[in-house]
Amino acid sequence: MLPWVRTILRGGRLFSTEATTQTIALRPYQEHCLQACEDALNAGSSRIGCSLPTGSGKTTIFISLLSRISPPSSNPRASRSLIIVNSIELARQSAEQVARLFPSWTVQIEQGVKHLASGTADVTVATYQTLLQPERFAKFDPTRLKAVIIDECHHAAAPSYLKLLSHFDSNIRNPDPNFEPPTLQHKIPIIGFSATLSRHDGIALGSVFERIVYHRDFLSMIKDQWLSGVRFTTVQANINLDGVTVNSRTGDFNATSLAHVINTDTINQLVVQTWLDRAAERRSTLVFCVNIAHVRALTQVFRGFGIDARYVYSKTPIAERKALIASFKAGQFPVLVNCAILTEGADIPNIDCVVVARPTRSRNVFAQMIGRGMRLSPDTGKKDCRIIDFVDSANRVAGIMSTPTLFGLDPADLVIEDETLESLEEKSSAQIASQDADNVPDPESVTYTDYEDPFAFVSKFSGLSPHINQLSNYAWVGCGNDIYVLECLGKGFIRIEKVEATDVPAHFSARFTPAALDRATAADLKVSPFLRSRRILQSEDLSEAIKGCDTYAKTKVVFGPMAIGLLRSARWRKAPATPQQLAFVTKRLKKPLDDEDHELKNITKGEAANIITRLKHGAKRRHDQKVKQASVATKAAEKARARRAREEVRIGPLPLV
Repeated sequence: MLPWVRTILRGGRLFSTEATTQTIALRPYQEHCLQACEDALNAGSSRIGCSLPTGSGKTTIFISLLSRISPPSSNPRASRSLIIVNSIELARQSAEQVARLFPSWTVQIEQGVKHLASGTADVTVATYQTLLQPERFAKFDPTRLKAVIIDECHHAAAPSYLKLLSHFDSNIRNPDPNFEPPTLQHKIPIIGFSATLSRHDGIALGSVFERIVYHRDFLSMIKDQWLSGVRFTTVQANINLDGVTVNSRTGDFNATSLAHVINTDTINQLVVQTWLDRAAERRSTLVFCVNIAHVRALTQVFRGFGIDARYVYSKTPIAERKALIASFKAGQFPVLVNCAILTEGADIPNIDCVVVARPTRSRNVFAQMIGRGMRLSPDTGKKDCRIIDFVDSANRVAGIMSTPTLFGLDPADLVIEDETLESLEEKSSAQIASQDADNVPDPESVTYTDYEDPFAFVSKFSGLSPHINQLSNYAWVGCGNDIYVLECLGKGFIRIEKVEATDVPAHFSARFTPAALDRATAADLKVSPFLRSRRILQSEDLSEAIKGCDTYAKTKVVFGPMAIGLLRSARWRKAPATPQQLAFVTKRLKKPLDDEDHELKNITKGEAANIITRLKHGAKRRHDQKVKQASVATKAAEKARARRAREEVRIGPLPLV
């Protein structure tokens, strides 16, 4: 407890022996937040949220707000307050702050078996986990409450919180369909505070709060010097997150899957070596890991380099955890490694380096992690905080949060080494300016795109790849995926396709498949109309492969004047498509021709032959696969966009869904 407040613990109740109150010196933005809350409550809102970053003094703000909320005139007996938190650390911090700021108030903690409140204190700080026990929750009479505060209120839309909050406001729906909301004599203000007042998983905070009345992000707080200065270092690591699974509920990576990629000897050595190179002089470094196995492994690597690193995780006993954090706050060892324990509610101002060794898709989680190092701590000589994070240089996966993406920058386009907030904002502004639509450079190269829809007959190419047209006068048909086919007037076909292998350089392989029977006879005999294919050539250059195959076609397959029929300009290609051709295309199109299919009805023999060639050589299957992949990618991009939109905090009404 604080040296200037003596408290005596009796029956779980903290009785203050100090009768005088301290004058609370609020920062300007804290006063603005309080005023915004008062204005909203006076205007009739009763469920409001406030968003302020880690280190901004949210606890001081909401305790000060309780002092300004009077019992309603309709129910003067409603003079008590309930503060709901999600950890014992936050409960202790809030209770101590109440005692510090308003020593004349009685304050109790309701948590676990060691902290049993009476329910009659001026302020009770309770963990939601304990309140979910009916006999514990029954202590708190809603008719005697003047306000309910929710710390880390981005959790408030979860079913566990809704079960509790629905007892204080009938507009909050209880997950239990049989729940009967109580009849209350007055509206109980429900006020939420969080550094990240949004939810990554899409659950609407509007189910609890009517509106956000105040928002201040950490970037503006750093600029105004209310938070510590920051220096950023981003490490390009050989990490491939492409195969890491994503939790469908939270939208973030599954820890077990992520650990398989991150918790490796190579990556752990890189993390520690980076810290030695860039942050060894730092006094207090907090490291975030993926899971418990990663925590232990990375701690051992630190120790292998002679660094006194210790770790804390969910199974660390409460007393040991408290002692460990106290030692870290006292600067008795330089590196504390953790997993999901110190992401929220950790009040350790002396942290002057944060190492983010666990990739995340959540802007909230990333902001919470780096926010641990942004508290001011002049007493420890802290001047700024170094943030070290790691991005996957091997295969950039969409949606991953990092220092560059926080500022709207592409991690692949720049090196971040010892950058300040100001320098990163300058880079961001420069990038935006460089993307001016009026400043488009001339193209340095051209990428050819094959039209892979086999029914794209409206296109004048009808499968004739434009870049192949520059290489040959023959009617080569592009079938997608670097596959090109030349039909040889009933004598078979020549097929060129790209071969990519690990043991040989990429090249194009050409084969000729001769026809043995006409299709009708082959169908009657139920045999293939073709003989075994034979290799013609291979070349690393497509143009050389095309030229070689053209020579083979006119000298080995279609002789003399007949070779004219291979040309794109051959007369037969301009004649109307035969009924057999139209019937084949219609069957594969899987719909009868109607008046809207005017283009299809009027195609030529050559165009129909191109479509049929593409169908026979798998273009439709490849096209359908690409359409499916594109659809999946579009849906993923839309989910990512919606996720980013959810993580944006704006003052104003909150949607219910």
